[in-house]
Amino acid sequence: MNGHAGLRLSVRAALERAWLSLERFALAPASAMPLAVLRVGLASVLLLQAAMVGPALLDLYGRSGILQGPLNDILARSDLVRVGWLIDRLAQLGIGEASIVTGTGALYTLALVALLLGWRARAAAALAWLAHLMLMMTADSTNYGADNYANIFLFYLIWMPSGAALSLDRRLARVPVDPPAITRLSLRVVQLHLCISYLASGLWKASGEQWWNGEAIWRSVMLPAYRQYDFSWLAQHTWIPMIAGWLVILVEVGYAFLIWPRRSRPVWVAATLALHAGIAIFMGLVVFGALMSVLTIAAFGVRAEGAATQRCPRPAREHPALQNPSPQPNA
Repeated sequence: MNGHAGLRLSVRAALERAWLSLERFALAPASAMPLAVLRVGLASVLLLQAAMVGPALLDLYGRSGILQGPLNDILARSDLVRVGWLIDRLAQLGIGEASIVTGTGALYTLALVALLLGWRARAAAALAWLAHLMLMMTADSTNYGADNYANIFLFYLIWMPSGAALSLDRRLARVPVDPPAITRLSLRVVQLHLCISYLASGLWKASGEQWWNGEAIWRSVMLPAYRQYDFSWLAQHTWIPMIAGWLVILVEVGYAFLIWPRRSRPVWVAATLALHAGIAIFMGLVVFGALMSVLTIAAFGVRAEGAATQRCPRPAREHPALQNPSPQPNA
């Protein structure tokens, strides 16, 4: 009986320790600064993208633009959240297509400015997400990875306390001084999402030959759609794109594992930023490179521990089995 009781207490103590570790990982107090950096960085990159897209707004999203109305409707993924849906409904009120497209773009830009400043941060994130989604669904054929990541993390910001730091909401005392309880959990969502994304991307690259023999790097810098400089000389030095492909796989697969330890984290953050700087410079994908850099900096490059977290430490909760795990002998 003593053996069974001791085993039960040991198992119970192990489960309690595991639960406390999980609780510390997901719910320990954390500074709101990483989420604030995410909010500011994401809004800044999307405002840059909006400035680049603005001159071609009607060409991309209007029914008389590059893709004519019927063709655009066929290629769209949804009949619900599209600018075309607004055009059809508001035409009955005498509002023209150009006004609707321009108004949607202006509303999206204003929401991003409010998000950048942290004014009604969650409401601004919700409005920016909805407008961004409408624009994505309208010109689906123009979307790529940056748009998908931007929409996902705008949606996250609706629920995350990103306005608890570096914001007008904080300055106007609309948010509490101490970070909300879900700050750590919110940060973990961002971190785990990035780890899963990089791991999946790295494993996909490693499953084929193009990233091992250098062909993927060669095509990335030589295809007309991405070519920024003359890299034809790489044909005489095939080992360079080959090693570059290996390094990309190493950075992406290693991201999920080596960005967590404190000793290897600075190295992996720097390597990831170098990877995306290379994408921006040598492939011209400036928005994608900047966006992914912002995500990594916010998730792993900004300290989540600070004075605010030290003022309100979580009390450690010990189960009796942890305090005295050895069974007591029968009287």
